[in-house]
Amino acid sequence: MEIEEKIRAIIKKFTKNRIWIAIGESCTGGYISHMITNISGASKVFERGIVCYGNQAKIDLIKVNPKDIENYGAVSEEIARQMANNVRIISKLCDIGIGITGIAGPTGGTPEKPVGLVYIGYSTNKETIVKKYNFNADRITFKKLILEEIIEFLENYSFTHNF
Repeated sequence: MEIEEKIRAIIKKFTKNRIWIAIGESCTGGYISHMITNISGASKVFERGIVCYGNQAKIDLIKVNPKDIENYGAVSEEIARQMANNVRIISKLCDIGIGITGIAGPTGGTPEKPVGLVYIGYSTNKETIVKKYNFNADRITFKKLILEEIIEFLENYSFTHNF
């Protein structure tokens, strides 16, 4: 199934179940929000997408703790967790918050945090989880792979257990 068809099916399922999502995007630069809003009906489930590429944007727009950026780095499980949780809370009516932070490359990596590293956080009112990936891909493919992971999560989202 093509990605657009998968997104369309998620929108239909979430509309039926009255599930709203919000996304805080860093390394994907709005790509995830763009792909969701390409589909008619997205406004029934997609409340907002915030691009917070720089550290100050993460602090100002989705209230990431600046000390945590200093202590753990912007690309970390801790920051992805805050991004997902905070974008959901700020959005008020959202059921799922998604936070994405990573290193798209081809520069910017270190031995501890290589190019291709990404953390994706998912937050509901019950729990926030973070998944870590390392994609060996160019920038555009990197974004597409992140989208595929998010789509898979949303396809498998359980409305009764919320994770």
